[in-house]
Amino acid sequence: MTPIAPHIPVLLDEVIAAIAPRPGMTIVDATFGAGGYTAALLDAGANVHAFDRDPDAIAAGQAMVARYEGRLALHPARFSAMRAELATLGIAQVDAVVMDIGVSSMQLDQGERGFAFMHNGPLDMRMSQDGESAADFLNTADEEVIANVLYRYGEERQSRRVARAIVAARPLVTTGELARVVRRALGYKPHDKKDPATRTFQAVRIHVNDELGELEAGLAAAEALLGEGGVLAVVSFHSLEDRIVKQFLRTASGAGRSVSRHLPGEIPGPPPTFAAVSKGIRPTDAEIDRNPRARSSTLRHATRTGAPARSLAA
Repeated sequence: MTPIAPHIPVLLDEVIAAIAPRPGMTIVDATFGAGGYTAALLDAGANVHAFDRDPDAIAAGQAMVARYEGRLALHPARFSAMRAELATLGIAQVDAVVMDIGVSSMQLDQGERGFAFMHNGPLDMRMSQDGESAADFLNTADEEVIANVLYRYGEERQSRRVARAIVAARPLVTTGELARVVRRALGYKPHDKKDPATRTFQAVRIHVNDELGELEAGLAAAEALLGEGGVLAVVSFHSLEDRIVKQFLRTASGAGRSVSRHLPGEIPGPPPTFAAVSKGIRPTDAEIDRNPRARSSTLRHATRTGAPARSLAA
């Protein structure tokens, strides 16, 4: 097994400041990972329900469950299911939800999980370790489908060229093979600032795990689960994720919505479900020096109003 580098939670101080955890609060950590946010919330006295679809994360977190003696519950489930999962325990509302979107450091650093090309390993990329793998997708999908995935989720401008090269090289088995195919297709030079395979790996990973669909469903679940005054805090790592979070909060807070007094009978939109929406908060230079993976992160947070969740009011 590939050695795992220490996990450092991103924008931790800013997330904790936004949530202001205290004894008696019930908080959802939607993306448990190595438990960085969860530990800080528990240390502040809160009770935490943490979700993760990766069985390795759930297994590794059992020691933390024992250490905090009943104040932490781990749920081996997608975070889009948080409301349904907590309903089975009789929990209808929580005081805060924190979400750290995307792949975790542990997944990236374990070559055998196949998320990255820094370590050669099987072409897998499945967070939940079940279902269609990256190899399954790339070795069976039509060239046009692969090209569309690369363009949409990796913002790869030469997606058709890369997809053509992938299909010509099939079957692909390892992360190293995929990286070499992409580099040859795009003319990679060792001194290039960014490895061109990065965009393809991001796109395939997002597709295999339905990460953007999961994010949209998770935001809706958090809106329905948060009580009045509750805080939603979301850390994203690339523009596709941040765009979804920003638009969700913009729509939920009623920003940019207006009703003209010159149009009698025009029906106003639903009351805002979030207020006090923050601007994007970025890591400091000092944090980036300590943890280079924080470089692309953005935190957005907002406070839940007393209006009914839009999914429940519809």
